[in-house]
Amino acid sequence: MEPLKHECGIAMIRLRKPLEYYKKKYGTYCYGLEKLYLLMEKQHNRGQEGAGVGVVKLHAHPGDEYVWRERAMGSQAITEVFGRIFPAFEAEGGEGMSAEKAETLAPFIGEIYMGHLRYSTTGKRGISYVHPFLRRNNWRSRNLLMCGNFNMTNVDEIFRSVVASGQHPRLYSDTIVILEQLGYRLDKENHRLYREFRDRLRDPELATAIEDNIDLRRVIGEAAPMWDGGYAMCGATGSGDMFVVRDPHGIRPAFYYMDDEVVVVASERPVIQTVFAASIEDVHELTPGHAITVSKHGRVEVSAVLEEGRNERCSFERIYFSRGSDADIYRERKQLGRNLVDAVMDSIDGDLDHTVFSFIPNTAEVAFLGLVQGLENRMDRRRLEEITALSGRGDLTPERLERLMRRKVRVEKVAIKDIKLRTFISEGDVRNDLATHVYDVTYGVVAPGSDNLVVIDDSIVRGTTLSRSILRMLARLKPKKIVVVSSSPQVRYPDYYGIDMSHFSEFAAFRAAVALLEERGMGHVLKQVYEDCKSLANAADEELYNPVKAVYAPFTDREVADKMARMFTPDDVDADVELIFQSVEGLHDAVPDCPGDWYFSGDYPTPGGVRLLVRAFMDYYENR
Repeated sequence: MEPLKHECGIAMIRLRKPLEYYKKKYGTYCYGLEKLYLLMEKQHNRGQEGAGVGVVKLHAHPGDEYVWRERAMGSQAITEVFGRIFPAFEAEGGEGMSAEKAETLAPFIGEIYMGHLRYSTTGKRGISYVHPFLRRNNWRSRNLLMCGNFNMTNVDEIFRSVVASGQHPRLYSDTIVILEQLGYRLDKENHRLYREFRDRLRDPELATAIEDNIDLRRVIGEAAPMWDGGYAMCGATGSGDMFVVRDPHGIRPAFYYMDDEVVVVASERPVIQTVFAASIEDVHELTPGHAITVSKHGRVEVSAVLEEGRNERCSFERIYFSRGSDADIYRERKQLGRNLVDAVMDSIDGDLDHTVFSFIPNTAEVAFLGLVQGLENRMDRRRLEEITALSGRGDLTPERLERLMRRKVRVEKVAIKDIKLRTFISEGDVRNDLATHVYDVTYGVVAPGSDNLVVIDDSIVRGTTLSRSILRMLARLKPKKIVVVSSSPQVRYPDYYGIDMSHFSEFAAFRAAVALLEERGMGHVLKQVYEDCKSLANAADEELYNPVKAVYAPFTDREVADKMARMFTPDDVDADVELIFQSVEGLHDAVPDCPGDWYFSGDYPTPGGVRLLVRAFMDYYENR
């Protein structure tokens, strides 16, 4: 109900034929650009703070631009970026230009296309932080264009290593630091090849030999062992080599497709399927710790650059962020809903006849379908039992059978988003009252005072919208009981791998647990956790553990959920309010191939995550 800012989206295309081929077959030199635009638009959900495009031309003449970049800020950034790119192409001659001119001069027409959609997880804003980033040099093979969906937990360590090499980064951000680190390794690779060929060749043949033999696997392999975080990172040199590398735990997603015309990488599988009319079998997940490299001459290699680690694919990615049109994700989200049937039936005392079911927001619809199907199966079994019993007694009349067959799970659309809260209204009470009217309710579908109302959501993190808007809105229908069901477990811990959840005070579950500690005279637990965190500030990796689990240890999940319900329920809501959360076990049952659950369980996949957790709790306790 309160949208999370989260990991970015990536898109990359390498054309494997001359531009003239695409002009003849598809009628345009802009084939790559158009496909990139579609890949980015269909991943727009992944980033609405900014967008950027980079293009590398392989056949530009000296003195002509060969690395093009365009970036923009805001939710309309994709439209703005391509709104500049296509007119620039038309101004140069458009589709009427010759193939040779398109190959060498046409802006944003090339062989390598890179697109990025940005959500900031660091709080840093401005065009300087919008991908792709570009490291310039007069030698094409030393230019580096880079973007990524990533967050590094050990930026300080990487920064120190970059500075120790003699460099002076112009900004402090993980993207700039990684760009300079990779750029330094790329320079070393150029020097290695220079030493190899200098006694046999002279310029310009020497420069060409260096370009032809750049080994990006070596460049990545020398830099990546220091990285602690989740990442799917894209890069391209000015001379035409490109790569995409994924973290060894598979925290951030990456999928690829290739045929004789293109090599394509994106954050989501169904996007590639749709844009390139590819079958699900032809779109592959990039194995964690592996990289796709495409050489200047089009040679493709998919190989390991790091040892594949423990599977920590992000479960939040599956249940919340990714497009539900993916076949596996659709099935998983339905199962998340089915797994909640028992808890929901307990909450309403099995009274399906006097319960209305709905969902808010639209992203929860697939889990809602799974819940309803599970409830319908439960009703079918109950109906069969009653028919069998009546038949056994000889009491099964046509009227009774018809009445039983008419019983259905009551599904309604109870909330419709109507207006957007305008931020220029700053007074608290007025703002809260307006927030109540963000949704319109459907009157007449809930019997006042006698019906329960069950609403499913895909996550409850902060609880702000639930408290200020949703519960008051649902209370207008005057149900006997309001049950809000989350298809994900309680979010209890910060994320440091690309999701905008980094402060303990943000989490409703954490605030509820702290309140329970205070109510029960157990405030000393917080002080002990703080002392434990301080003791880990300089601990070795093998000594790290999560001391914050002690905050939740005294309580059951049910106790925390009940406290959250009491915290969220406004005084003017008369109905009973209950919160139901997916269990962590239910999550893993529904999403077995993506077990990364640190935001729910506190089990972080890398040491860097634990170190940032420790620092975050200390900041919370010290009120920083």
